[in-house]
Amino acid sequence: MQEENVTEKITEVVKDDIWGTIQEVLDWGFVFGQGEKQISITVGLLLLVVVSFVIASFFLKWVRILFTRKMETTDKLKFISVFKFIKYVTYIVVVFTILSLAGVNITPFLAASAALLVGLGLALQVLFQDIIGGIFIIIDKSLLVGDVIEINGKIGRVMDIKLRTTRALTRDDKIVVIPNHKFITDTIFNYTQNHNTTREMVSVGVAYGSDTKKVEALLLESVSNQKGVLKNPKPFVLFEDFGDSALAFSVYFFITDSFIDPKIKSDIRFKVDSLFREHNISIPFPQRDVHIFTNQKGSDISANMADD
Repeated sequence: MQEENVTEKITEVVKDDIWGTIQEVLDWGFVFGQGEKQISITVGLLLLVVVSFVIASFFLKWVRILFTRKMETTDKLKFISVFKFIKYVTYIVVVFTILSLAGVNITPFLAASAALLVGLGLALQVLFQDIIGGIFIIIDKSLLVGDVIEINGKIGRVMDIKLRTTRALTRDDKIVVIPNHKFITDTIFNYTQNHNTTREMVSVGVAYGSDTKKVEALLLESVSNQKGVLKNPKPFVLFEDFGDSALAFSVYFFITDSFIDPKIKSDIRFKVDSLFREHNISIPFPQRDVHIFTNQKGSDISANMADD
């Protein structure tokens, strides 16, 4: 009997005194508003939010480690940049969820921020497009650091990919900053997406009556020892067309650095000009035939010009 009484007293002390005191501490706080708009901020609610933040933080950290454990250092840094944005959104969702589960009416918060969010959303529409574009670039790896790209007629080598923008170095040693939404809305040429080797060409016209086989041999010779041109795949020549004033030829070759191809093409043109001069192959300029007609009296003269 005495043991039961002791047990009941201990239970009563724990329940009423200790737990009751803890409950009072947790219920201590401030009350704002009245009726349905009443908002109570208590110590227990704040502790619940803090604990939820800690749990969410550990969960997000575990997810980040899970996804980045096999990534390279560069890709890992890009993913972490994207993950920061996801983390902030998650924290906001956690806060509102906890407040709702705790009985706090979050409708006033949502109603008060609705107009602000709409205006902010419209103002930041392009920003969100850039961020989404950056996320797609990082996830599907459609663009990598070091890639040679062409955008709006400009050739550049990608130097840095961030969450909102991508920086590229042009052939003029100028930095161009590209909003990431361009990569999902515009057509972008990526010269090195599959591999570093690209096919380039130099076109030239020769006079009618020239030895076409000799022209082919000289064009192949112009690229055979050119620095930067690959031996394999082999260069080749195409007889493109019978032009108005010339026979059109093109020599095709393969290089491993598209970023410097203007310098290679320039050297090849110098070589072609030198070889053609040496072997008496002329590069014609556009020609016109002028026909002059006179009337019977010889007083009026008219000219009829036609392309050759």
